[in-house]
Amino acid sequence: MLSDTVDSRVVFVGGKGGVGKTSVSSALAYGRMLEGKRVLLVSTDPAHNLGHLWDAKLGDGVTRLAQADGDTTNRRQANADRGDGGLIDGVEIDPHDVVDQHFNAVYKQMLRMLPERLHGPAKKHLDSARKAPGSYEAAILERIAENVQLGLAEYDVVIFDTAPTGHTLHLLTLPDQLFTWTEQLLKSRQRSTQYTGVLGSIVTGKNVEDTSDHDAQLRRTLIRRQEKLGALRDAMESDAGFIVVTLAEPMPVAESLDLLDQLADLKMRVASVVVNRRSPVDAGPFLAHKHDLEEVQIKRLEGEVGRIPVHQLPLLQEPPQGVDGIAAIVDSMTEA
Repeated sequence: MLSDTVDSRVVFVGGKGGVGKTSVSSALAYGRMLEGKRVLLVSTDPAHNLGHLWDAKLGDGVTRLAQADGDTTNRRQANADRGDGGLIDGVEIDPHDVVDQHFNAVYKQMLRMLPERLHGPAKKHLDSARKAPGSYEAAILERIAENVQLGLAEYDVVIFDTAPTGHTLHLLTLPDQLFTWTEQLLKSRQRSTQYTGVLGSIVTGKNVEDTSDHDAQLRRTLIRRQEKLGALRDAMESDAGFIVVTLAEPMPVAESLDLLDQLADLKMRVASVVVNRRSPVDAGPFLAHKHDLEEVQIKRLEGEVGRIPVHQLPLLQEPPQGVDGIAAIVDSMTEA
């Protein structure tokens, strides 16, 4: 299973809420670390499950979660020969904090660019825009793009533990749209600058260009945003893979098939489908019967996904917690 994403430097792990996306993304990161890779593990899920799973306090900045040549390898000595030198750094994006930071930065920039008499109206406008449809998604997407840039520059792979299906799909449609929109803003700004120069030359007889600090600052901001969105868009087209996590039950399977169709429409490469918490066949009649019911759903799934690999991870005796719990999932991954 770990080999499915070997060619992907950006990996999105997604699916219906409650299927175990955080456990799978964390185990995938741990497996990559044991191969000697530097991994950036990023959660975009507002539920903040990543920090809980790792027994770590995470935030918007980078926090070291594990290192293969340190305590983590000592705890799992049997895995030490798989590689060393790898590490995992974690980031937990807080959507509300990101939106606040985004609009506070915009407000500070507006204060520098606008006359004082317009500061009050500008604040009212931004307070209204903060609640407008799309503002939340745009702010989160910019933070995702920044983490992709960081991951590609300083790590071997960046893995995203994503929010439930609908929210993630909406975000994945935005990079191309916002890149195009920003590109149009830059072109409009360029035309405005050229118009100012032409008008000035007509009035004064000299070549006049709009070279104000405000204009230059606005242009730099737009260019930085375009670079971030462009890097994210390019990564999604060439370096990214998506792992769909599901359960062998009718509703999760139906939603996963829906998700696969929409990912195909987005031209997003699907690395694999992971059926999590598979019931054992030899642990009593109740779980054996559940195992048989799950077989029906797995056959349904395999019949629909074509050549996409479908892997099964077993139901563990205890919910995974901490490094040892994550390592137990990795052990089952190597057998999947």
